Amino acid sequence: MEPAGGVEVSTQRFASQKVLVEPDPASGIAVMKMKNPPVNSLSLELLTELVINLEKLENDKTFRGVVLTSDCPGIFSAGLDLTEMCGRNPVHYAEFWKAVQEMWLRFYLSNLVLVAAINGASPAGGCLMSLTCDYRIMADNPKYAIGLNETLLGIVAPFWFKENLVNTIGHRASERALQLGLLFPPTEALQVGIVDRVVPEDQVQSTALSVLAQWMAIPDHARQLTKNMMRKPTVDRLLKQRDADIQNFVSFISRDSIQKSLQVYLAKLKQKKG
Repeated sequence: MEPAGGVEVSTQRFASQKVLVEPDPASGIAVMKMKNPPVNSLSLELLTELVINLEKLENDKTFRGVVLTSDCPGIFSAGLDLTEMCGRNPVHYAEFWKAVQEMWLRFYLSNLVLVAAINGASPAGGCLMSLTCDYRIMADNPKYAIGLNETLLGIVAPFWFKENLVNTIGHRASERALQLGLLFPPTEALQVGIVDRVVPEDQVQSTALSVLAQWMAIPDHARQLTKNMMRKPTVDRLLKQRDADIQNFVSFISRDSIQKSLQVYLAKLKQKKG
C-alpha cells in the first residue's frame, strides 16, 4: 500500500531553495543537504525549509533515517545568520528566534534516525544542529572545528543549547567549553564526545549511511520510545517557557551594546570577504 503523499517524496529528489533532499526509497534513507552559500548561515528561510523537509520525510513512511549534511564545501554550517539579529525590529527577532526553537524541537525529538555528516566547520548554531542528531561523524580535517562559541561574540548560549551539550558531553566538559567558547578540531571533538566518529573527508557520507543501517536494524517503536524517554525532559523545559525564552532573546539582542558588538563582528566578516 502506498503511503499517503509518498509518491512524490519517494520517487524523486526534491529541493526547496535552501535544502536539497536526495531520497533513496529502497534503503529508507534520505540525504538532506543544506545549500545556503557561502556558509550555510541559519537564516529564517533555511530554518523554515529544514523543518518543512523533515516533516515531509516523517510523514512518508518509506523513510526511517536521514543523513544531515552540507552542500557547501568546507562548511557544515557557520551558525545562526547574524544579519537576522542585527538592525531589525523586535517583531523580526521574535519570529527568527521562534524558528530557531522550532528547528531544534523538531530535529531533537524526530522519530527518524538522524545522523550528522559534518563535512566542514560547525560553530555555534551549526554545532547545535549536529547536536540534535542521534550520531555525529566528522571529517578528519584540522581546519574544521565544532563547538558552541557564543561567548566569543559576547552572546550567552540559551539554556536549551546548554542542556543539549550537557546531555552529550557531560556537565564539567560543557561548563568549560561554554565559558571559553571552545571550538574543537576533529580529534579533540572526538575526545570530548561532541562527535562520535572522525573519518577521512571522502568517507563521511558513506560512513553515515553504514551507521544509519546499524541504527535502523533496531525496531523503530522501541528505539523511538527510548529516544523520547531520554530527550523529552529537556524538550519539555523549553516548551514550558518558550514565550519567555523568545522575550529573553528579543530583549537581549535589542540592547545597544549587543547590537554594536554584532555590527563590529559583521564588519570584520565583510573585511575578510573583501
